[in-house]
Amino acid sequence: MSGSKLSEDTSSAKPEGSDHVLGLTVYDLPEPSQALADETRRTRVGRWKMIAVLLVSAAPVIASYFTYYVIRPEGRRNFGELIDPQRPLPEMLGLDLEGRTHQLSELKGQWLLVSVGSGSCSEVCTQQLYFQRQLRESLGKEKDRLDRVWLVNDMQAIPAELQPGLKDATVLRVPAEELARWLAPASGHDIGEHLYVVDPMGNWMMRFPARLDIETAAKAKRDLERLMRASSSWDKAGR
Repeated sequence: MSGSKLSEDTSSAKPEGSDHVLGLTVYDLPEPSQALADETRRTRVGRWKMIAVLLVSAAPVIASYFTYYVIRPEGRRNFGELIDPQRPLPEMLGLDLEGRTHQLSELKGQWLLVSVGSGSCSEVCTQQLYFQRQLRESLGKEKDRLDRVWLVNDMQAIPAELQPGLKDATVLRVPAEELARWLAPASGHDIGEHLYVVDPMGNWMMRFPARLDIETAAKAKRDLERLMRASSSWDKAGR
């Protein structure tokens, strides 16, 4: 039995050196045009997904601005002038009072109430800094969502009597010509006669009328309160 099996196996074996046929499975390769179309489709889908994510993230911001700018009763006009189009905070440098360099973009992440003036600070400048401080304090528990910023547009020394009132403010020296490419006064006024409002994304979006007084400061306060309410769903204190 075993001898018969051995003989069978030997007779069926191929001679040494004979060719062996390899079994290959051949798959169709995609046409170049089809591969390009597939890649284009995947890229398009990826872009739409990214846009959808950005829209979802920005929805609260868009909604709050829509509420503030569009859906408001006729009798509830802004006291401050809305800036259209808004002007984004530029990439420029400022020096703090210790001489250290800062990018102005570091100010993003908070609402800003901005004043501008010479370091020597005239009577108008002093009054603007006073109302700037009072407006922030008047917001009560919401005041931590708004920072005071004084942009000094020259290298004049700051009077010692102003220092105590500036301890909670950000003070930066910025060249006047660079500053003028971002903020601008109303026609017929100086840049230092206004207070300017910048949103947490770094956009200058409102300018209060020149030379606030007790009566007009109360109207500016109402604008700030509305901004705080409209943005409360997405803006929190601290950067």
